[in-house]
Amino acid sequence: MLPQAEINRVLYVTAHPDDVDFGAAGSAALFVDQGVEVTYLLVTDGDAGGNERTLDNTGMAELRRSEQRAAAKAVGVTDVRFLGHPDGQVVPSLELRRSVARVIRQVRPDLVVTHHPDRNYRFVAPSHPDHRAVGGATLDAVYPDARNPYAFPELLLEEGLEAWTVREVWLTGGPAPDHYVDVTDVIDRKLAALQSHVSQVAHVEGFAEVVKSRFAAWAEQAGFGPGRYAEAFQVVPTA
Repeated sequence: MLPQAEINRVLYVTAHPDDVDFGAAGSAALFVDQGVEVTYLLVTDGDAGGNERTLDNTGMAELRRSEQRAAAKAVGVTDVRFLGHPDGQVVPSLELRRSVARVIRQVRPDLVVTHHPDRNYRFVAPSHPDHRAVGGATLDAVYPDARNPYAFPELLLEEGLEAWTVREVWLTGGPAPDHYVDVTDVIDRKLAALQSHVSQVAHVEGFAEVVKSRFAAWAEQAGFGPGRYAEAFQVVPTA
C-alpha cells in the first residue's frame, strides 16, 4: 500500500450527497487531521433522493448540496465540487470520464477513493446503479485517462491540465474489503457529517446506533477489538 507519509492529497469521487459520509467520512477526517488536502467530487446533486416531497427536483438539489457542504465542514473538508449529473441516470460515459479526469488533473491526488463498480450481492445498498457507474468511470479516469497526455487532449491544449498519475485507489461498498481504517477517534465527527443530511436520515429511528453498529461490525472483522469502529475499503494499486 501507499505509505501514509506519501499521501498528500486525496480525492473522494461519489455519486450522491451522503455517499462519502456513509462510506468514508471517518477516513476523510483522519486525513484532514494529518494535514492532507482532501477534495470531494460529487457527480450528482442527489435531486432524486430524500423524503421531503414538497420540494421539486431543483429545490431538493439545492438542499442536498447545502447538506453536503455542512457534512464536509463537520470533518474539516472545505473543497466540495459538484458535476450536476441527473440523480438516478448516471452512466459510465466518456463525458463522465472526461469530467473526473479533469478534476484529477486539477487536484493531482495521490489517492482516489470511490465506489466499487461491481454489484455487492452480500449487501445490496452500496450497489445503486449510480454508484457502480461512478466507480467504473472513476477507475477509467484514473487509468488510463488522467495519466495519458493523449487522452482528452483538450484538457491539456485548452485548459492547461497536465497528465497526472494517481498512485492508489480505495473502493467502498464492495463485497471483499482488504483494508480497514480505525475511525473510533473520529466517529462523532462521522456521525455529525451523516446527521447533516437531514433530508435523508432524520426519519430513521435510532439512526446513530444503526450506523455505529455497522461500523463496529467492520472493526470486529478487522480485529480491532470491542468498542472500536472502522471503515472498510478494497485497495487497488495503479502502477
